[in-house]
Amino acid sequence: MVEAESVQRRTEPSWHTAQWHTPSDGISHLDDFKRDSRTENQAKTIRQKGEESPAYQQLALAASRVDSVPVAICTEKEVWTHYSLSSDTVALFRKADTHQENLVIATTKKLEADGLVNFITVNEVRYITEYDQVTAVGLFNSHVKTHLLLFANKGSKEYSELKKALGALAPDFTDKFLFVLIDGAVKSNSRSLGYFGLKSRDLPRVGIYDGDADTKWLLPAGEVSTERVRDFCHSFLRGELQVSRHYGNAKVTPADIYYNLSRLTIQIFIHDSNKGER
Repeated sequence: MVEAESVQRRTEPSWHTAQWHTPSDGISHLDDFKRDSRTENQAKTIRQKGEESPAYQQLALAASRVDSVPVAICTEKEVWTHYSLSSDTVALFRKADTHQENLVIATTKKLEADGLVNFITVNEVRYITEYDQVTAVGLFNSHVKTHLLLFANKGSKEYSELKKALGALAPDFTDKFLFVLIDGAVKSNSRSLGYFGLKSRDLPRVGIYDGDADTKWLLPAGEVSTERVRDFCHSFLRGELQVSRHYGNAKVTPADIYYNLSRLTIQIFIHDSNKGER
């Protein structure tokens, strides 16, 4: 049987609170398992033992602390095969870049709730991700290297509306762009704005950073509408931005766009080297 907690929906359809219940509340087969993966990020554990197992107990504790990510327990071998898993594993499924991040329980020296919370939070990538030193790890570990950057001042009247509007647009560009929100009101982000020739008073604005070519483009000033941003993204995908002179395209490095990338690199190194200790 596949076992899972029931999920209580919040007002926003892509956010959930994980609640743990009895095995009778679980999902019974692969189709149900797939339908339950409705959120941007979802953590599941594949296990062989019952609820008394340490892995189950620690995941339950972690689930109560990371309420933005629903959690399911699965023992159905058909599901294991579908997700290329052969042993007890905690897997985080992301929709923004169609990525599956696995933590194989047998390879961890010590499985604790703190480590599971860290595993989930540093690997979360949402349809629109607010940039900070924690979310940066998931963003830069993703195979999607092109970022649609929304520069906006948190607390401004446009901030929440733009975040919601572009968050709704992002699924149309799954596996093509990561939508990243950079708060212009944060002092450390002034460097990011500077490389686009922007100051906090100029916001909101939208840019694209191509990590493969280390190149940036800035959407001309004007209303930041869903239609303009969609056209901007399609212009990049069609190769039009790459030959245009009207978008301020220039060569940059990741450190130019994202402040303190050297510290981020250290974080990623520590994250990777400690995988066996979670």
